[in-house]
Amino acid sequence: MTSEGSTSATVVVINPSGLHARPCHALVSLALKHGADLSISYGGRTVNGKSILELMTLNAAQGAELTLQADGEGGAALLAEMAELFADGFGELQH
Repeated sequence: MTSEGSTSATVVVINPSGLHARPCHALVSLALKHGADLSISYGGRTVNGKSILELMTLNAAQGAELTLQADGEGGAALLAEMAELFADGFGELQH
């Protein structure tokens, strides 16, 4: 098995409630489906993207810019799917 190395992306929280429990759960559920490790950085802190408790401690409100980093096989695919969740506002935006 080969490793893809490290991939990173920047995303913005656009849903009005920020990263509360439901979006954190969606992120962790997605991350756990992939073999790559995931870290998420915001406000000078970096947490394990596969831990809902650690994600919630970021207190990322609407407008927050987060850096996602995936290490290992499937990392690019993981970040692409994560970016879609953020772009969709975790399904919380009024259309």
